[in-house]
This record gives sequence, structure tokens and C-alpha cells, in this order.
Amino acid sequence: MLTVRLAQEPDLPAIEQLIRRVVPLMHAAGNFQWEASYPNAVVFRQDISRGQLWVAEWEGQVAGVAALTTDQDAEYAQANWDAAEEALVTHRLAVDPAAQGRGIAAALLQQAETLARARGLHSLRVDTNSENQATQRLFPKLGYRFAGEITLAFRPGLRFYCYEKRLD
Repeated sequence: MLTVRLAQEPDLPAIEQLIRRVVPLMHAAGNFQWEASYPNAVVFRQDISRGQLWVAEWEGQVAGVAALTTDQDAEYAQANWDAAEEALVTHRLAVDPAAQGRGIAAALLQQAETLARARGLHSLRVDTNSENQATQRLFPKLGYRFAGEITLAFRPGLRFYCYEKRLD
């Protein structure tokens, strides 16, 4: 059974283990969006304290994670959307390799939609590394449109694709 809930401090070890399993597979696929030092416990702890980190549990185990925030990087102004509009933005989306293909990422993105609607927001946004083929297939299936390519100052040399889903 799949459940999505707010993450809590005791979830941190499981989240960190999940990230340690995901990053090497990302690198093997040519996706260097994340590295051994990011995302890390400090970032996730901050997300938890702000009430913006969600986990998906599959059969009682943390199988996915996502930070659902209104934080938009300044570089989002490069995308084909209204950068001044407040949006619900998905960051740090990851699914345990052993649980992929079970709808876990989709469930976390559905939680983003639920939160956006509850907050009266009309836009869902997400960015992904240009080398992340899995998310580039997933986002359009869930109703997101490609909104352009950006660069991020804190990840030099990488390109990111932006996606947006309108709720109005």
C-alpha cells in the first residue's frame, strides 16, 4: 500500500539511505544533478522544520521523497512562464530504485497538486536535469508542459528543463 505524508525527523536516516542509492544510478545515466554532498541531511532537516518535506511509503518503508515549496530559483525567470506568479514547486524528488515503477513519483506530484489547490495556487512547477530521461517522460504524462531550458548558478555546466502544470 502506498501512502504519502509529511516527513518527520525520524525519517531522516531512511531518506539519506534512499538518496545514497539514487545518486550513483543518476551518475551512471549521465545525470549529475545531484552529488554525494547534495541533497543532504542539513537540507532535508530544514525542509522538515518548514513542513515542506513529504515522503511516500510503500509497504511501510520510505520509498520516495519530495520537497513541496513555493521557492523558485531566480533563474526560473528564464523559463516560459510567469516567474512573478506564486507556484507550488517540487524540489528534491527521488524514488528508491527498488520501488520505481509503482507510481511513487506520481503520488508525490499528486500531493503537490493537492497542496496547490488547498493554497489557492494555480501553477505547479518543477525542473529536472537535461539528462534525466525518466522525469522528462513522467512530467508530460501527468499534465505538465515543457516550459523551456534554464541554467542554475549553483550547478554550473548543467542544463535544466522546466515543466509547468496549470490548475485553472
